[in-house]
Amino acid sequence: MKTSLIISLLLLGMACEVTSQKKEFSESFTVKVSNPAAFDRADVLALVPENQLPKSFNEKAFAVFADKTEIPSQYNTKDKLNSGIAVVLDKLNANQSIVLTVRYSKTGEVNRVYPKRTQAELSPKFGGEWKNREYIGGDFKNVTHLRVPPQHKDHSWYIRYEGPGWESDKVGYRFYLDQRNAVDVFGKTVKEPALHKAGLDGFDSYHSMQEWGMDVLKVAKSLGVGSIGYFDGKAAHRVEITDSVECSITENGVVYSSILTNYYGWKAGANKTNLSSQLSIHAGSRLTETSLSMSDAWDNISSGLIKDPKGKLFTHKGSTDQYGYLATYGKQSLNDDNLGIAVLFNASDFIGFTEDDFSHIVKMKPSNGKLTYYFAAAWEGEPDGIKTEEAFLKYLEQEAKKLASPVRVEVVKK
Repeated sequence: MKTSLIISLLLLGMACEVTSQKKEFSESFTVKVSNPAAFDRADVLALVPENQLPKSFNEKAFAVFADKTEIPSQYNTKDKLNSGIAVVLDKLNANQSIVLTVRYSKTGEVNRVYPKRTQAELSPKFGGEWKNREYIGGDFKNVTHLRVPPQHKDHSWYIRYEGPGWESDKVGYRFYLDQRNAVDVFGKTVKEPALHKAGLDGFDSYHSMQEWGMDVLKVAKSLGVGSIGYFDGKAAHRVEITDSVECSITENGVVYSSILTNYYGWKAGANKTNLSSQLSIHAGSRLTETSLSMSDAWDNISSGLIKDPKGKLFTHKGSTDQYGYLATYGKQSLNDDNLGIAVLFNASDFIGFTEDDFSHIVKMKPSNGKLTYYFAAAWEGEPDGIKTEEAFLKYLEQEAKKLASPVRVEVVKK
């Protein structure tokens, strides 16, 4: 009798919850997310493309549910490569499929508040003045778009921490939005967003440990981690000589953030092209996805890692079942502790490994002017960080296999 009463109360509660959801959101459709691989995944990004959504879908009033549990989500509007609904699932078991319910209202606006697990920002100064190539005075202010002034170079004191930054709850990155155009790593000691705190008290403050972490990578003249370059047979050329550059924060969301940079007239040797670069990251991941589009065909795009005598080199050409990678691991951080860095690439894009005086390099072949690759950094000081070479290589192998076997997302009922 008592058991029957408990079951009845539970069923009543479930019915009330579903009724409440339907009252708030009158419309719904379902999405199936499948893991085709024979291994488990954590922090799984699922993107429902805009062109697969019902015509009546309202991006300003929706929520995503797995059974009765609401899952943090966002709608990407400015990110044209990944426009639509973005969710991050805590876990997806080997060969598992789950069905999500997207509930929405055709009209109106319903604001959902979720923990913020990613961030992207760009913060130049306003209220000062240019004196030659230095910006004197003024205050930093976040913007969503910037056309880089022609006088802006390295150490112009114009942009907070010298370029845009992006982060997940694992790690943060920046790239120098000047003639260097190289990617750097912010190691984080906290899970919450932190980059908005970086550089407020001076350009050098983040080179020592702060309450949130610090800059952990020396870039100098190298490719840092995952920077864009062209290899001319002798050396890698970063995106240094351009006609003009503009940068936009395309998404600054709770589970997904991205940055789009257009380099007009990038010249490397005898080659010249217009290059579009989108960098993106999602909650729970160390990986940055780099999506490139070029107006002219080049024989290679090269990326790589800084050469550090403390960093042990690892390479893998990849296969149909696994992405290739170029990686180093060791006590190569600016905090004199363990840091692993890597570039991961599709085996079908691989040309070869090489090097120059400053960088370990992987050469890749764009297809129809397009190329996608990934890079990652794993610092032992992050919460629950990777602390050994063995653990780093295990992580790297897992990520390489995940990239070769992406999750499948299908709208099954509109």
